[in-house]
Amino acid sequence: MIIIRPIRTTDYDDLYRIAIESGHGFTSLPVNEDILKERISHSEESFEAQINQPGNQGYLFVMEDTDTGQVVGTTGIEAAVGLDNAFYHYHLGKIVHSSRELGIHNTVETLSLCNDYSGATEICTLFLQESHRKNGNGKFLSRCRFLFIAEHTERFSNCVIAEMRGVSDESGQSPFYDWLEEHFLTIEFTKADYLTGIGNKDFIAELMPKYPVYVSLLSKEAQQVINKVHNNTIPALRLLEAEGFSRRGYVDIFDAGPTVEADRNQIRAVRESNKYQVLIDDTCGEESNQKYIICNTKVKNFRATQVKLTLRKIANQVVITNDVAQALQVQKGDWVRLLSN
Repeated sequence: MIIIRPIRTTDYDDLYRIAIESGHGFTSLPVNEDILKERISHSEESFEAQINQPGNQGYLFVMEDTDTGQVVGTTGIEAAVGLDNAFYHYHLGKIVHSSRELGIHNTVETLSLCNDYSGATEICTLFLQESHRKNGNGKFLSRCRFLFIAEHTERFSNCVIAEMRGVSDESGQSPFYDWLEEHFLTIEFTKADYLTGIGNKDFIAELMPKYPVYVSLLSKEAQQVINKVHNNTIPALRLLEAEGFSRRGYVDIFDAGPTVEADRNQIRAVRESNKYQVLIDDTCGEESNQKYIICNTKVKNFRATQVKLTLRKIANQVVITNDVAQALQVQKGDWVRLLSN
């Protein structure tokens, strides 16, 4: 069975392996022992904490194949970004230059450095190893975060965002960053990406252009990738768009990949998920062809899986097998949250 649960200290080796496999551009999982162990520790503290409003908590989940005991993927939620460290974006805007006398009217796109998303909840760190990219596991790994948010809304902001990986080549070089490096930063993209991943962002405020940048002054290669995603990120972007996320003109400061956002309560999985009381019957599910994502209502002992099951909507009950109940750590009479997959 495939389940999703909070990360534990004993998952470190698997998380390190995933950090290596995820490759360039995956800044939330740098290949750094101290940083990865700190992320695990911070996640455990966040799941333990009693919270009535979002703060600097970071929730890291893993996908586990219980048949093998192997961790095959990870995903995360940052409760409120930009509270401890500045959270930078470029915002795409427009400036109009016109002359009534000459009859000239030109609209020019600009990029302005900003911190507009400070305090927003960020969904992040989504990675699934290739062997398990099947049976809807990727969609499950992405959407389970929204069930956790729906069940524990007090822990998260009204604004939810996701930074999408921008265009880069196989060696990790970004056409957009190449222009920045030439004119402002003079350090390699992979190093800048790594520094932000480990929380070292002082150089951004020190070296990045403070005033709006005219997009037309960038190289043609840089202009062409603004607000575009890496080919490997297209499926993840489509999943989020199906949930109601959209672009609002914000892009990453290094690779110019888009940031998408949604109102928390308008996210499809948050809006359409419902709670049901548990009944247990090992003969259930045989008459159902509909697969659901199902999770318990706990925090530090959060569990989720996807399975075919029987709903008794009028009675507000769900019938699951003993195996599923054990995987979710629930008993008869407990409440669970469901979402059709």
